[in-house]
Amino acid sequence: MSVSPQASQVPEAPAGLRVRFAGVLHPAEELARGAAYELFNTEPADGFVRDLRPTARYPYHRFVHASEVSRPPGTAPDPDSPLTAPLNRELSWAGIHELSQSPAAVAHPVLTAVRDSALVRRGTQMVKALSAHQLAGFLLRGWLPYGFCYREYDVAHLRTPTHQTLLRTDGEAGRAVPDVAYLLRWRAIDPIDYLAPVGTEHQGLSRIPSHDRIGPPVLGTGFAPSGRHLIPEFVTRDFADLPLPANAALLAHTSDGDEVVLYTYQPEQRGWLRMAGPRWRHLLAGVPGVSPDQEYVSTAEAVRSTVLIGGYRGQEHEAVADPPGEFRVLAMTRAARYPVETLLRRARYVTWRGARCLVLHEESGWLRIRLCRPDPDNIATLGAQCYERGVYEAWAPSAEVTDDRLLDVPYPL
Repeated sequence: MSVSPQASQVPEAPAGLRVRFAGVLHPAEELARGAAYELFNTEPADGFVRDLRPTARYPYHRFVHASEVSRPPGTAPDPDSPLTAPLNRELSWAGIHELSQSPAAVAHPVLTAVRDSALVRRGTQMVKALSAHQLAGFLLRGWLPYGFCYREYDVAHLRTPTHQTLLRTDGEAGRAVPDVAYLLRWRAIDPIDYLAPVGTEHQGLSRIPSHDRIGPPVLGTGFAPSGRHLIPEFVTRDFADLPLPANAALLAHTSDGDEVVLYTYQPEQRGWLRMAGPRWRHLLAGVPGVSPDQEYVSTAEAVRSTVLIGGYRGQEHEAVADPPGEFRVLAMTRAARYPVETLLRRARYVTWRGARCLVLHEESGWLRIRLCRPDPDNIATLGAQCYERGVYEAWAPSAEVTDDRLLDVPYPL
């Protein structure tokens, strides 16, 4: 990287934070609780672009991951476990990235060690990139988190729509990049809900031909396809919907890298409360069916495939998760929000034509089902359609399914 000789002389950021990047000290701003940094410069340099925001204090800026900078003593530790690897003279980070993009290297011990270091803990911030249509699904139809997702820590430096394209699951990669990118951010209730798409359990995903899939291929290494970034990816267990914890957020990222909280989820109201002020309402202009001046609070019981159940004094109640430490009975009044003694996620499963499926809902003798382990064979047998990367759904006659039962996934407290 070539840097202007004057780059090391730039003044301090307003907060006084300076970090070292490529051997040069830059004024900086911490992002995502220390997972990434916005660096500033007074002159052009490799990777720095014009900061066109009216509030810009420096003419150039760029976004980098926390692992790319040296932070001064006393700064907060990483919010999540960073990727680690047993490097040696023959294998650099560039070499590991090359392995991550090669399906033939899935069993390489170093790649496995790196992938295993990407831990999801209770309370880990997870994100899923959304299209405008998907954003509308959460606001208007009560969608829940499911499918491919990432730890916020691993992708916090991807702050613009151009950079977040590689995280999209809706198959619009390669099209014109929009002026705004959307994300869902939530906290993991338990690591049991998240799996790396590797091994025999998910090997069918990597065998699906291009004409039967949406979005980039699944490499089978547990890392997202990328020409530069090393990003561990996850899928929800069984591709199931997960309960939304309290204070999940729908975010927008602008082309300048600004992050705007559009809505936050309030489980007691079963709805999304508007957070963005008038300055940011234009960010929702391209979202179909959504009014930027409205809050989206459900007035009826939504049909949900997954329910969070808590036990209190021997009785089952619908529960609310506020990880990492608070799990309570769902109730409108504070006095009734008792801490639960047991906690589980409940969903309905069936077997249809030999494939295990999650039941999304039932209608007039038909079941809307989602494949738990999609592969080329069961996709063809069930006539399943791909709705986003890795997600395959179909309608099944209720009379044809077998092994119809509710399954509980317990969460230890």
